[in-house]
Amino acid sequence: MHQLTYGDIKAATDRITGRIRPVTLAPVDPGAIRTAHRDPLDDRPEEPCEVWLALEYMQHTGSFKARGAQNFIQAHRDAGTLPDTGVTIASGGNAGLACAWAAQQEGVTATVFLPTTAPAVKVAKLRGLGADVRLVGAEYAEALAACEDFAAATGALASHAYDHPLIAAGAGTLLQEIRAQVPGLDTVVVAVGGGGLFAGVATAAQHHGVRVVAVEPENCRALNAALEAGRPVDVPVDSIAADSLGARRTSAMALAAAQQDGVHSVLVPDFEIVRARQALWDHRRVAVEHGAAAALAALTAAPAHLPDRDLPPRPTEPSRGYRPGNGEKVAVVLCGANTDPGNLVQPAAG
Repeated sequence: MHQLTYGDIKAATDRITGRIRPVTLAPVDPGAIRTAHRDPLDDRPEEPCEVWLALEYMQHTGSFKARGAQNFIQAHRDAGTLPDTGVTIASGGNAGLACAWAAQQEGVTATVFLPTTAPAVKVAKLRGLGADVRLVGAEYAEALAACEDFAAATGALASHAYDHPLIAAGAGTLLQEIRAQVPGLDTVVVAVGGGGLFAGVATAAQHHGVRVVAVEPENCRALNAALEAGRPVDVPVDSIAADSLGARRTSAMALAAAQQDGVHSVLVPDFEIVRARQALWDHRRVAVEHGAAAALAALTAAPAHLPDRDLPPRPTEPSRGYRPGNGEKVAVVLCGANTDPGNLVQPAAG
């Protein structure tokens, strides 16, 4: 396993700066996020926490995945290892879109394998990005096997949705940009699926002494379960956010990042994810994926789900949310918005 380093993040930053959209940050209204109960012996003046939303859903192809895909393509271009047969990936989601986009930028072919059940709108979007779309099998595993066979037969460069150091390092550039805009950043809150975004962000965060809150749905807890077991393990996948956070197993790279100091594993129930997503629509007219809303749900979960922030749980007793401390500066990553907004509740006409 490649141990992701801060040097990998720096190299990715140098490669993709100017090729991706810098993240925009928007402050949350003062007082909108509750802070933790204060230590009675804390005599510092009381200050509200400061929370920013990192609007990464505004990235190319609608998610953070563009960063890793761009870093992957550029690194191989620079090394002279980008073959004429192009790149290939099995993914009907954000990773496939990002791979197709990054390949198009460099004028190489992306061959994307999807199950036959893939939504027609995603197939159309991939083809619009110039991808050669192959529909194989009824499940992702069959599409992945076909992708691997294709790479072996043609020499195409095989990419991965999350479990690759270049993909994770590209995602980690996001933390660099957030810190540049929020001096003194204390904490970054990020949703976790397979662990590519988390591994990159956590590696950069540890270098800078920034706390990371790793958020998963209660029933899609691949990273939390790996922390509990001490190794990556398969978990059931059953969440409204499973389309983007539904990895059955986290990467060893993500587990290694999660075992470092300053990482808090948090689980949130689906109804809190739905509530946070609706709140973003109600108050900001922002329509994000449920996976992106999961990060915000960690801060907005009802108090009944929250233990005291100053008593961090053991991995076997995960927190049901996170409350910032006195004056804490927090960034919440809204990582993607490739979603159907049709299930957001519209306000009544008045």
